[in-house]
Amino acid sequence: MTRLRRAKNGRPVHHWRRDVVELAALFTAVAVADAVANLIGHGPDGPALLLISAIVLVATAAFHTWWARRHGHAPPASDTGARPLPAARPAGPAGQPDAGPSVLWRMRTTVRDEPGSLAALCTALADRRVDILSLQTHPLGETTVDEFLLRAPGDLAAADLTRAVAAAGGTGTWIERADAHDLVDAPTRLLGLATRTALDAAELPLALRQLLGRCTIRQSPATPARGGRGAQAVPVEGVLEDTVMRLRGPEGGVLTVERPYLPFTPTEFARARALVELDARLGPRVPVGQDVLTLPEGNAITVRRADPGDLEAAKAMHERCSARTLSMRYHGPVSDADRYLTHLLSPRFGRTLAVQTASGRIVGLGHLLWDGDETEVALLIEDDWQRRGIGGELLARLVAMAVEAGCESVYAVTQASNTGMVAAMRGLGLPLDYQVEEGTLVITARLDPAQAAPAARLPHGEHIARD
Repeated sequence: MTRLRRAKNGRPVHHWRRDVVELAALFTAVAVADAVANLIGHGPDGPALLLISAIVLVATAAFHTWWARRHGHAPPASDTGARPLPAARPAGPAGQPDAGPSVLWRMRTTVRDEPGSLAALCTALADRRVDILSLQTHPLGETTVDEFLLRAPGDLAAADLTRAVAAAGGTGTWIERADAHDLVDAPTRLLGLATRTALDAAELPLALRQLLGRCTIRQSPATPARGGRGAQAVPVEGVLEDTVMRLRGPEGGVLTVERPYLPFTPTEFARARALVELDARLGPRVPVGQDVLTLPEGNAITVRRADPGDLEAAKAMHERCSARTLSMRYHGPVSDADRYLTHLLSPRFGRTLAVQTASGRIVGLGHLLWDGDETEVALLIEDDWQRRGIGGELLARLVAMAVEAGCESVYAVTQASNTGMVAAMRGLGLPLDYQVEEGTLVITARLDPAQAAPAARLPHGEHIARD
């Protein structure tokens, strides 16, 4: 009963028999010492008696040590009274208990900026077997926005997760599914985005989308292509208004970023502004690279990225194009065609591919334009070079770029009579949607990475001959 009580309340156990034996041994030792002292003080055999006393004391100490080791304070191993250990669960791939299939979540919630608020969230998540893979904090004064990357059991619904967070003090919780790309830590991801932006000015909108998630990005030039008043200027430091941020464009104008479903934090605003400032300091830049292709009739052409330095050559191509070709491409007065080229050739608004002959003359242009959260493709082929497969080659490469940029679809605005563009879109082998708007035909292609993969981006310095 004594040992059972110890197991329940943790108090020490007293063994009275052991205590009696120890007290008896102590009294015996005192009595023997007293007798020895009297004999030594009054008898002639004092040294002999002293030696005998030492032997007796050593024997008594040895007996006490033996007794203590045999009857120690710990209860017997066969009756510890301790709780049995829980049965071990099968180990998962990383040595963790296997809770079945798991899913990744990105979650953001707001808590009071006070001690213990984050601990309460972590405890609520741990109670539901949720593993915190990464955490970022965005201070907002009296509150803090905590952004988590979570691995949760597959049977835990998002609603259950948000209810648990709300019970722990989280408010304004937002959650969405994540993937393996989100496992990269924030500093590494930011450095990667900065590198992409440094190599290619057209990467800025894509880098901002990867940094901020699903958002709409619009770049308004300082001087519109058709003239008139440009976008209203913003301060150098930019403007943050809840779900909208406006930044000064790298070459003037305004860059507007909107994310209606989730307000921006000052930390996100500072990161976006730093990325835009880096782009502005580096100036316009386009990767160097080209492909040499052989047309069926044997002519060699070069496909490369175009930049503002090709403006005069592009204008010369306009002069060689017929009025019908220009009207099919620009859907407006032919006299306004040259005004669009400065915008189209700027890497700030997308990517442009140029087709160049052996003599250096540009005979075709293909544009991939960032249009908010959509992507437009457009082609212009000089009349004498049409129906040779150039348009299909350019379009396949533009679509491959869109797939690489993570676009879900691309659209082309043309006319029903433009059979060349319609045939090129059909030649992609992708699902197409057709819509007629005010006499123009809008063809939307839903992108499939597996089908668009063969048309890879232009390699740097690589020359490929194709038939």
